[in-house]
Amino acid sequence: MQNNREFWKVLNELVANSEIVIDRPKGTTHPKYPNFIYKVDYGYLKDTASMDGAGIDVWVGSGEKKIDAIICIVDLMKKDSEIKILIGCTEEEKQIIYQTHNETEYMKGILIRR
Repeated sequence: MQNNREFWKVLNELVANSEIVIDRPKGTTHPKYPNFIYKVDYGYLKDTASMDGAGIDVWVGSGEKKIDAIICIVDLMKKDSEIKILIGCTEEEKQIIYQTHNETEYMKGILIRR
Protein backbone atom coordinates (compact mmCIF):
# COMPACT_ATOMS: atom_id res chain seq x y z
CA MET A 1 0.00 0.00 0.00
CA GLN A 2 2.92 2.37 0.59
CA ASN A 3 3.75 2.11 -3.12
CA ASN A 4 0.18 3.13 -3.96
CA ARG A 5 0.51 6.30 -1.87
CA GLU A 6 3.89 7.05 -3.41
CA PHE A 7 2.49 6.57 -6.94
CA TRP A 8 -0.28 9.12 -6.35
CA LYS A 9 2.16 11.49 -4.62
CA VAL A 10 4.53 11.44 -7.59
CA LEU A 11 1.66 11.79 -10.05
CA ASN A 12 0.38 14.81 -8.08
CA GLU A 13 3.84 16.35 -8.29
CA LEU A 14 4.06 15.74 -12.04
CA VAL A 15 0.69 17.41 -12.65
CA ALA A 16 1.40 20.27 -10.24
CA ASN A 17 4.65 21.05 -12.05
CA SER A 18 3.21 20.81 -15.56
CA GLU A 19 1.03 23.07 -17.63
CA ILE A 20 -2.28 21.48 -18.64
CA VAL A 21 -3.10 22.15 -22.28
CA ILE A 22 -6.71 21.46 -23.33
CA ASP A 23 -6.44 21.00 -27.08
CA ARG A 24 -9.75 19.15 -27.45
CA PRO A 25 -12.40 20.97 -25.40
CA LYS A 26 -15.70 19.38 -24.46
CA GLY A 27 -18.08 19.53 -27.42
CA THR A 28 -15.40 19.53 -30.15
CA THR A 29 -14.80 16.78 -32.71
CA HIS A 30 -11.77 14.53 -33.01
CA PRO A 31 -9.36 15.76 -35.73
CA LYS A 32 -9.26 12.36 -37.51
CA TYR A 33 -12.72 11.01 -36.63
CA PRO A 34 -15.35 13.74 -37.17
CA ASN A 35 -18.14 11.55 -35.77
CA PHE A 36 -16.41 11.48 -32.38
CA ILE A 37 -17.35 14.36 -30.08
CA TYR A 38 -15.46 14.95 -26.83
CA LYS A 39 -17.84 14.87 -23.86
CA VAL A 40 -15.14 15.91 -21.35
CA ASP A 41 -12.20 18.29 -21.84
CA TYR A 42 -9.16 16.41 -23.16
CA GLY A 43 -5.56 17.49 -23.42
CA TYR A 44 -2.05 16.83 -22.25
CA LEU A 45 0.68 17.89 -19.86
CA LYS A 46 3.07 20.24 -21.67
CA ASP A 47 6.74 19.19 -21.80
CA THR A 48 6.03 15.57 -20.81
CA ALA A 49 6.26 12.38 -22.87
CA SER A 50 4.05 9.34 -23.22
CA MET A 51 4.31 6.10 -25.22
CA ASP A 52 3.10 7.82 -28.39
CA GLY A 53 5.83 10.46 -28.13
CA ALA A 54 3.35 13.22 -27.31
CA GLY A 55 2.56 14.72 -23.92
CA ILE A 56 0.90 12.69 -21.17
CA ASP A 57 -2.85 12.73 -21.82
CA VAL A 58 -5.32 14.18 -19.34
CA TRP A 59 -9.08 14.27 -19.03
CA VAL A 60 -10.17 17.35 -17.07
CA GLY A 61 -13.64 17.28 -15.57
CA SER A 62 -15.94 19.82 -13.98
CA GLY A 63 -15.17 18.92 -10.35
CA GLU A 64 -12.46 19.96 -7.90
CA LYS A 65 -9.15 19.99 -9.80
CA LYS A 66 -7.42 17.04 -8.15
CA ILE A 67 -6.32 13.71 -9.58
CA ASP A 68 -9.23 11.28 -9.28
CA ALA A 69 -8.05 8.27 -11.23
CA ILE A 70 -6.09 7.07 -14.22
CA ILE A 71 -7.24 5.01 -17.13
CA CYS A 72 -4.81 2.51 -18.65
CA ILE A 73 -5.56 1.75 -22.28
CA VAL A 74 -4.43 -0.69 -24.93
CA ASP A 75 -4.96 0.39 -28.54
CA LEU A 76 -4.71 -2.39 -31.13
CA MET A 77 -4.89 0.04 -34.07
CA LYS A 78 -1.86 2.03 -32.88
CA LYS A 79 -0.31 -1.04 -31.24
CA ASP A 80 0.41 0.89 -28.07
CA SER A 81 -0.64 1.35 -24.49
CA GLU A 82 -0.60 4.35 -22.20
CA ILE A 83 -2.16 5.98 -19.19
CA LYS A 84 -4.41 9.00 -19.15
CA ILE A 85 -4.77 11.07 -15.98
CA LEU A 86 -8.26 12.07 -14.80
CA ILE A 87 -8.34 15.43 -13.06
CA GLY A 88 -11.47 16.74 -11.33
CA CYS A 89 -13.81 14.22 -12.89
CA THR A 90 -17.25 13.57 -11.47
CA GLU A 91 -18.55 10.00 -11.33
CA GLU A 92 -20.59 10.66 -14.47
CA GLU A 93 -17.50 11.99 -16.29
CA LYS A 94 -15.47 8.95 -15.19
CA GLN A 95 -18.13 6.68 -16.69
CA ILE A 96 -18.11 8.68 -19.95
CA ILE A 97 -14.32 8.40 -20.15
CA TYR A 98 -14.42 4.68 -19.35
CA GLN A 99 -17.04 4.08 -22.05
CA THR A 100 -15.05 6.18 -24.54
CA HIS A 101 -12.05 3.90 -24.13
CA ASN A 102 -14.09 0.71 -24.34
CA GLU A 103 -16.60 1.33 -27.13
CA THR A 104 -14.66 -0.35 -29.95
CA GLU A 105 -13.06 -3.74 -30.32
CA TYR A 106 -9.70 -2.07 -30.99
CA MET A 107 -9.29 -0.15 -27.75
CA LYS A 108 -9.84 -1.26 -24.18
CA GLY A 109 -9.23 0.53 -20.94
CA ILE A 110 -9.28 -0.09 -17.22
CA LEU A 111 -10.13 2.67 -14.76
CA ILE A 112 -8.01 2.79 -11.61
CA ARG A 113 -9.50 4.99 -8.93
CA ARG A 114 -7.47 6.79 -6.37
